[in-house]
Amino acid sequence: MEILANFAVFEGGDGSGTSTQLALLGEQFARSRPHNPAFFPTAEPTAGAIGRLIRTALKNDPPLRPDTLARLFAADRGEHLYAPDGVVERCKRGELAVCDRYVPSSLVYQGIECGETLPRGLNSPFPAPELLLFFDLDPHIALERLRSRPSLEIYERLEFQKKVRERYHALLGEYRGAGVRVEIVDASQSVENVAAEVWRHIAKMPILRGEE
Repeated sequence: MEILANFAVFEGGDGSGTSTQLALLGEQFARSRPHNPAFFPTAEPTAGAIGRLIRTALKNDPPLRPDTLARLFAADRGEHLYAPDGVVERCKRGELAVCDRYVPSSLVYQGIECGETLPRGLNSPFPAPELLLFFDLDPHIALERLRSRPSLEIYERLEFQKKVRERYHALLGEYRGAGVRVEIVDASQSVENVAAEVWRHIAKMPILRGEE
């Protein structure tokens, strides 16, 4: 498994706070020392054409087959990584890219829906992140957090989210074994405490420690 230096990923079930923490990390970088590397916060699905289609499909508009969604996620990811000024180019020129969801999400979510073979095959060419932060949260708590939303997405169901959490925990060992630094964050803590823990893990990355 190829590992892309200067690349970190936030993963977790729906409602675990990954998007909130990415925004807070951006604020932390804005306050941090001027000699820190350029920070590129990003997310999947992306804001590109394929990503926009995925986001509407996650609201079941239009409803798409699970295998179609798996292929769309992989196509969106390929553009995200390898398009000009994409993740790979930015990391190789010394920026720190942090992505809200990446390959592990596909292996978990699409793995539940259409089996492991297709998502693993589609995503096998993509590099692994240097750091994977898993935001661990009881699905009951996570879905309670989502109650304020006007509508839920297709995966935001309790039984499905229970499977999501189980699959993530099974997958983390695979990434550790491949040389990825995996950290589990207790996402039931306050937003401020989670943000502090996230910063501690990010700050240990070689790009922030001045290491080669």
